[in-house]
Amino acid sequence: MGIKATEQPLGKIFTSDYRFVVPAFQRAYTWQTENMRQLVEDLRDASANPKTPYFLGSLILVRDEDNRFQVIDGQQRLVSLTIIIAVLRDLEDDEDLVESLDDLIMEHGDKLRGIKAEPRLRLRDRDAEFFRDNIQAGVEAVLDLREADLATSAQWNIKLNTKQAYDMLADMEVEDRRRFASYLVNQVTLVMVITDDLAGAHRIFDVMNMRGVPLTASDVFKAKAVASLSSASRDAYASRWDDIVEPLGDDPQKTEQFFRSLYMIVTYKAECGQLITDFQSDVLKSRLQGSDEVIEFIDKVLAPYANAWRMVERPTESRLPDDVVGRLVALNDYPADDWKPVAMWALAHSIRNLGALGPAAFTGGGAHSHARGSKADETLDLHDLDRLNGVLGALERVSGIDMLNHQTTLYRRTRFASAIRDLDKRRTLQQIRWFNISDDERRRALAHLRGELPLNDAVRRLLLIRANEQQDGGRITRPRSLRVLRLVPEHIGKNSSFASWPESVRDYWAERIGNLVLSQTGEKQVERVDDYGKRRDQMLTHASSRRFPLTARLADIAELTPKTLEWRQDETVRLIADYWNIRYDAEHVDLSQLSEEHLTEVTRIRKPSSRRVTIAQVLDAGLLVSGETFEWVRPRKGERWVATITDDGKMRMEDGTEYPSPTAAARAVGGSSAGLNVWKRTSNGQKLSDIWKTYRLKEK
Repeated sequence: MGIKATEQPLGKIFTSDYRFVVPAFQRAYTWQTENMRQLVEDLRDASANPKTPYFLGSLILVRDEDNRFQVIDGQQRLVSLTIIIAVLRDLEDDEDLVESLDDLIMEHGDKLRGIKAEPRLRLRDRDAEFFRDNIQAGVEAVLDLREADLATSAQWNIKLNTKQAYDMLADMEVEDRRRFASYLVNQVTLVMVITDDLAGAHRIFDVMNMRGVPLTASDVFKAKAVASLSSASRDAYASRWDDIVEPLGDDPQKTEQFFRSLYMIVTYKAECGQLITDFQSDVLKSRLQGSDEVIEFIDKVLAPYANAWRMVERPTESRLPDDVVGRLVALNDYPADDWKPVAMWALAHSIRNLGALGPAAFTGGGAHSHARGSKADETLDLHDLDRLNGVLGALERVSGIDMLNHQTTLYRRTRFASAIRDLDKRRTLQQIRWFNISDDERRRALAHLRGELPLNDAVRRLLLIRANEQQDGGRITRPRSLRVLRLVPEHIGKNSSFASWPESVRDYWAERIGNLVLSQTGEKQVERVDDYGKRRDQMLTHASSRRFPLTARLADIAELTPKTLEWRQDETVRLIADYWNIRYDAEHVDLSQLSEEHLTEVTRIRKPSSRRVTIAQVLDAGLLVSGETFEWVRPRKGERWVATITDDGKMRMEDGTEYPSPTAAARAVGGSSAGLNVWKRTSNGQKLSDIWKTYRLKEK
């Protein structure tokens, strides 16, 4: 068995040298929007240092013939990277860059050299055509598809992740996005592990995924710290170190997060590239000059911040006051954890004996709930509780605004590192500019709140919890499972109470907060329920769902109309604006009363988005003309359909049947879900997907 391993940048991987084929026995594409969000965010942060490579792991490949390779490990990353490149291509208006990006996705062929035209990545047979037509050939078509148009869960994941990547990349400035693309191609690397037989590839996979017990960051730091102690003290403080760190848990990633947070607190630096190297040079080196310094670091820095970390991670298991617990629970709602160093700082500076606390300071059990031989005083010696609540409240507020405004990880970390520096300087909360929210940030946040929300259930749940708690006047005890459901269903039958709603109206409300509700009811229990009354009753079945006032109020709404959704939208936006104190600007203008259009114009944040485009919108933009025709020709089957654009934004077939969208028309007449790609202008052959793309980019 021959094995070859080389590290290469993506620009040399997505070339004629490789044709990647996902074999039929591989599992489907399973990445969720959170995986895509994290990948784009990580790459975006890494691209801020354009000369530093970013290693994205390894691919395990089996050579089939010449340059064709079966993908044994790495499918999820290859598919996701292809989606990102396809989105970058479709957002670009520089033709040279469009061509360069397209070349990474598609091999256009060369007859003289015997190179066949085909995609560089081919998925499993059941998803290959979908991926080729809706991603590799252009992403516009997939943005128009509904769940009913998709045949597999992999196709649904591809659609959602394309929307996620599109919205994140479209939110970047043009030059930043081009720098991101350049970094992706030139500095993001993968190790290509190639073998010539399948059995060998699986053996490699097994070996690479075997988990030994490597040294953790804590092990390295402990060895470094106690090495400078006398032999008499060394064992005692090695044991003391273990007593401090072991309650953090067995997960090495969590322990690493703790030390990264401690690094920010001590150094005020937003980034920690190589934890072991940076922590030793920037934290330990200056604090381990002698025995006294080592002991002081362990007792006065490591111990209190380790206990602070435990309180931040599991606030309901701590003996903190209820109001502090409530604020920490709210902070733990956020998908990102950049806020934790500030919260740790606030706790460490509000509990005098934090470093001496033993296990009884925590009410939770578990394998690590009792440190060895602890006899410390378990009473929290709290002081300046108002300041603690003030810091945590300000921290939660800016975290919420940054989340709504899609701020990058680096921006958030810079904000929090600077805030810790100012807190150490004893500045008041009002004097710390990083805790202040500008009028522009308020408007941007409210514009995003009024618009289509991200495809992230954690974000949606967080926003609805804030609105409900603002309405209720305090923290609401949450059930173990709490879901975000749509009032207007995705699947609507001809007898549905929503059947009379225009499709454009249903599309408008699909992802807006006025259409969303908190409930303990599962998604599958309402998935096929398209009558409002029955749907509402299912959502209100559990008493715990009715704890949330905006959910309970559904019982008083006998009929749901677009006007009702508009009223719910206005109220929910106002409640969240009041919760975060962003409702009024410096001129005392009530920003919650302004429309999405007004807010986006004022803040100049109009950018392309992945929202579904309607025929009526393209008509209004002058890119379509009422009465013009489009055709779909299948020469091999001898089939041809002609559709006419109507005044009211529909496609009328030759038999008089009208459809609200190109995809609906294609599905009805030919069974195809690639509606935008199949329809071509009869006058010049232009694809409808190209017209849709032009409209979407004009949104800038």
